[in-house]
Amino acid sequence: MALSISSLTSSLSSLSFSSQISRNPSSISIAQPPKNLHISLSSKPTRSLSISATVAAPVETEPVENLKKFVKSRLPGGFAAQTIIGTGRRKCAIARVVLQEGTGKFIINYRDAKEYLQGNPLWLQYIKVPLVTLGYETSYDVFVKAHGGGLSGQAQAISLGIARALLKVSANHRSPLKKGGLLTRDSRVVERKKVGLKKARKAPQFSKR
Repeated sequence: MALSISSLTSSLSSLSFSSQISRNPSSISIAQPPKNLHISLSSKPTRSLSISATVAAPVETEPVENLKKFVKSRLPGGFAAQTIIGTGRRKCAIARVVLQEGTGKFIINYRDAKEYLQGNPLWLQYIKVPLVTLGYETSYDVFVKAHGGGLSGQAQAISLGIARALLKVSANHRSPLKKGGLLTRDSRVVERKKVGLKKARKAPQFSKR
């Protein structure tokens, strides 16, 4: 046992350790790249997206004051003094219509018809049907005073007023206008609400107990 210990101490004494040991053995030194080198991290090619939008120019409308002067110059004495005149009604709307020879202008309450009816194609079609039926769409200027109801009811009232005014132009217009149903006053109105019901006919939910 003594021999083995003495041999072990002699072998340990013969070993020599290096005194220069790096303090950070796991550190790695990397040379810095030159300043003028640009490194791109994204591997995908860049794409540029361009969006172009155009804004529609607002429709230029004639001022109301100019239209008022135009109507007063065309209708001396006002609506009541004119000869070719007709009154139309629909729901709660009432329209007084005057026809004069012209180029097909429509003026409603001193405003252009397209502006007054908000460009609605159905309402614009309503007011043109009587003239188109007789082929007078570019032969008469139409001047209208309308009140009550909504724009849909006023448009249909104007149609009836134009049809009635065309009867004063010639009695021969009655047959084609009547055939198209343009002389019939639409008497349909909203049914009144009933006591005990929610609406005209809608009843509250039934409860047995």
